[in-house]
Amino acid sequence: MFLSGLGTATPSTRWTQMQCWDALVASDYLPQLTPRSQAILRKVLRGNNGICSRFLALDQLRDAFDFDPDVLDARFARHAPAIAAQAAERALADAGLDPGDIDAVIISTCTGYLCPGLTSYVTERLGLPTGILALDLVGQGCGAALPNMRTGEALLASGRASRVLSICVEICSAAMYLDDDPGVLISACLFGDGAGAAVLTAAPPKERRRIEWKSAGTLMNAGDREELRFERRRGMLRNILSPAVPAIAAKHVDHMLTDGLIRAGLSRGDITGWILHAGGREILAAIRQQVGLTEDDTRWSAAVLRDYGNVSSPCVYFVLQAALSEQAAGGYWWMSSFGAGFSCHGALLEVE
Repeated sequence: MFLSGLGTATPSTRWTQMQCWDALVASDYLPQLTPRSQAILRKVLRGNNGICSRFLALDQLRDAFDFDPDVLDARFARHAPAIAAQAAERALADAGLDPGDIDAVIISTCTGYLCPGLTSYVTERLGLPTGILALDLVGQGCGAALPNMRTGEALLASGRASRVLSICVEICSAAMYLDDDPGVLISACLFGDGAGAAVLTAAPPKERRRIEWKSAGTLMNAGDREELRFERRRGMLRNILSPAVPAIAAKHVDHMLTDGLIRAGLSRGDITGWILHAGGREILAAIRQQVGLTEDDTRWSAAVLRDYGNVSSPCVYFVLQAALSEQAAGGYWWMSSFGAGFSCHGALLEVE
């Protein structure tokens, strides 16, 4: 399988962390929180947490404090199809393909629910064939991109499709609110909105860098399920985020890397590029320590985190795009995503 086109998209409004803090201070919500909760928000939004700005599907920041479930659901329904389609359009243009060339579309999300699913709306917006194979994948959290692409790989390998559109989209601002739970507070300060798309093909692309998907694997550890997941409370998605997540993520990323390299007959020194989910500054630091990477190795992930925040499942599309934009040296690249469950995924890419 080859990644023959790539595209990303965000809402139009971008907010700095300091603007978010100022809006919080001006709201009626900060005084309702305990002093400890206020201190957490102050530390994350005003301190050095690796994030400078985020794109949020908000016309104005005070909209972030409308925690009505119907408002949050409407935000997802309005923005998720739009930015998913925009990312897909850019991936198609990058691949030099038209919508009619696509045989299947796979869309992953975890921050909202639509029935019919996002594939219905995105297919309509893009003008994809009405008889296209359309799959909606939900509930895989930040790690969804690689399972999405592995599904595309299976379709290509079976001969059912020769060109698959892989899309991940998250409107994290449709799953944000405030209470005195530290995980909820930190989530509201870290996550941003975005979409990523890739055109997956059975044949290599022409006149662009060749990115071949060589192999992939998954680890699902239900024993850590309660450390990172969504629950629904009072009609809203509530992010459960424990302090143990950085260490868990690092351990599983290392495990998947070791397993993938053994299967490929490679060593860690053979990896020249690292396409890692940017879950947060502490997560990247834990991965560097566990795997033995430098800050330079994770510079693309850190840059995405700085400029966009944690965009959840689309993140690795953004990181891969950053590496390609830099004209990074070819060779073997390792891609890894992880998230709710606790699940971790890894893929070996060969880039020319």
